[in-house]
Amino acid sequence: MRNENKELLIHEARRRTDTALVHLKQIDDLLVGAFSIDQPSNLESLKRKADFPEAYPVAPQRAEFRRDPPEPDRKSYDSPWLLRLLSLGMLGWMDNFSYTSGLQNWRKQCAFNQQYNQLVEKEYNENLRKWELNLSSWESRRSIFLAERDAFNATVDRLKIPYFAHNDAAIVEYCELILNCSTYPETFERGFDLEYKSDSKILIVEYQLPSIDSFPTVKEVKYIATREEFKEYRLSEVQLSKIFDDAMYKITLRTIQELFQADMIDALRAISFNGWVRAVNKATGRHATNCILSIQVTKSEFSDIELERIDPKSCFKSLKGVASSKLSGLTSVRPILQINKEDKRFVDSYRVADSIDGSTNIAAMDWEDFEHLIRELFEKEFSTNGGEVKVTRASRDGGVDAIAFDPDTLRGGKIVIQAKRYTNTVGVSAVRDLYGTVVNEGATKGILVTTADYGPDAYEFARGKPITLLSGSNLLHLLKKHGHHAKIDITEAKAFFAVKNNRDA
Repeated sequence: MRNENKELLIHEARRRTDTALVHLKQIDDLLVGAFSIDQPSNLESLKRKADFPEAYPVAPQRAEFRRDPPEPDRKSYDSPWLLRLLSLGMLGWMDNFSYTSGLQNWRKQCAFNQQYNQLVEKEYNENLRKWELNLSSWESRRSIFLAERDAFNATVDRLKIPYFAHNDAAIVEYCELILNCSTYPETFERGFDLEYKSDSKILIVEYQLPSIDSFPTVKEVKYIATREEFKEYRLSEVQLSKIFDDAMYKITLRTIQELFQADMIDALRAISFNGWVRAVNKATGRHATNCILSIQVTKSEFSDIELERIDPKSCFKSLKGVASSKLSGLTSVRPILQINKEDKRFVDSYRVADSIDGSTNIAAMDWEDFEHLIRELFEKEFSTNGGEVKVTRASRDGGVDAIAFDPDTLRGGKIVIQAKRYTNTVGVSAVRDLYGTVVNEGATKGILVTTADYGPDAYEFARGKPITLLSGSNLLHLLKKHGHHAKIDITEAKAFFAVKNNRDA
């Protein structure tokens, strides 16, 4: 038994080693993805067509119940042959064949069957409950998968005309789609901002590279029998630094290759790539974001490269890329060409919160004032963590009303905020539109704020997605949290807008 247990532990150590080697192989093969993906022939070929990969959970089957035997019949015990046996003095032996004994045995069997069937029913009900929970989770994951697939495909459809018309915004959005389709190890956190300069046909890529902390460090696991423990053998600091540096060059070249390869309308003459890493500065102990490499390369230059054969660092240097000799040192370099971070959609904001009081019905507020009130509230919410909130150009179309930038490493990122000064229940279409915007903006989260409430279909669609729905009562609570008071009176607001509409008519 001890030897069997030892073999199991040795097998577990081998399994962990195999897993570690797979993770290291994924990083070693980062550049393989750049030349293994087919060039898109048209936008339709980009669409996600795969169905949800997880099989439908199999419902449990109840084991068959045991049936009770027929109840003993007294007449069968009064047969002539039994009487003859009794006459021969075999009464003691025949006690076991008496009707009373038979009835007792029958009752015992019925009681046993009843207990067995109760256990069968209990086990089935427990399995059924687990299956229902599993099914609910499966349906939620499937709903998210299909919603993301549909949102992605809807974006592809929407881009067909403007992209081939060389619309600048459509070109950027198309390039974002291409990069979002690129798969990397799950531990890698990454992100990017793009800007297209139509006059020079240069695409600027500000790329958030994974930090060295997200790289695997285990290379082998052994079971030490004498200590009865597992021992992990890790990469040395030199080995990890080399793997990190190599991966940074591979991600850079792979990104450039994917963008040039996907350029169906010859919109990209050149790509300017800046690789940024956010990590702890060991000298100060604070997080810092540094540009550790920068390169600008034309499509004609890059087309002469055979990525299957190159050494990533040598290739980067030959293309006049700028980087320190040791990327893992996170030494900053000056970007060759950098994005103008000022979003043209942003407008100057103004303060609203100080002008409201407990008598202010925010459901009847001017729609533009309401949007700025929401910005002001979320600015106070995020400012404690160094975040900022920008108001976008007024549109009245339910688009992006504000964008928050939260620097928190765990929950932060780009957050899309939409404000709905509604007097009716918000339906699922508004939530679906927000989710599509989150996907298109490359945001980490979406927040929908309304003066009313949401229908059950809206809450159902939002479940499991990076979406927060704030109702009128939530909004009042948020106002109170930051020292402001107001009211929401839907009836009063409806009457106000009815009078206003009649007057305007």
